[in-house]
Amino acid sequence: MINIFKSLTRVLIFTLLLVCLFPVWNQADAASAQKLSSKYANYPQFIIIDKSSNKLTYYEKGILIKTFPVATGRKPTYTPEGLFKIHEKTKNRPYYKEKIKGGDPRNPLGDRWLGINVKINGKTSYAYAIHGNNNEASIGKYVSEGCIRMHNKDVRWLFDKVKMNTPVLIQK
Repeated sequence: MINIFKSLTRVLIFTLLLVCLFPVWNQADAASAQKLSSKYANYPQFIIIDKSSNKLTYYEKGILIKTFPVATGRKPTYTPEGLFKIHEKTKNRPYYKEKIKGGDPRNPLGDRWLGINVKINGKTSYAYAIHGNNNEASIGKYVSEGCIRMHNKDVRWLFDKVKMNTPVLIQK
């Protein structure tokens, strides 16, 4: 009986947090939030990225732990929307496009990379991630090629907490 009460309490808290995070709601949105909260409240970890506010919110067992400012795609279509999972955790990932080694201060990926599995036209792309950056002033803006940029100190904190296969919901 106590476990049922704890689960219902978590679902209720998670639903209330979602309502507070998204100020403009219609009934369909509220129903979606209830469905989302009941579906993910028992996940050990869950990440929601809100492109409209450029915020990343990290949950454990349906409880909001921390919210971070992020940067997302320069155009709305650059950062994909949907439900994904963390499939890779890498420290000091090289920036292959410009042949910049991991750990180099010029590396635009920072020193932590949390790769997400994004399907594009039915094929999985591993080019998207939540990562640090070498331009702290870009955080909170729409500037990336599609990845989610964080302050380096913030992504280090998240990297240490998040586990493989953690769900990541990206939405407007």
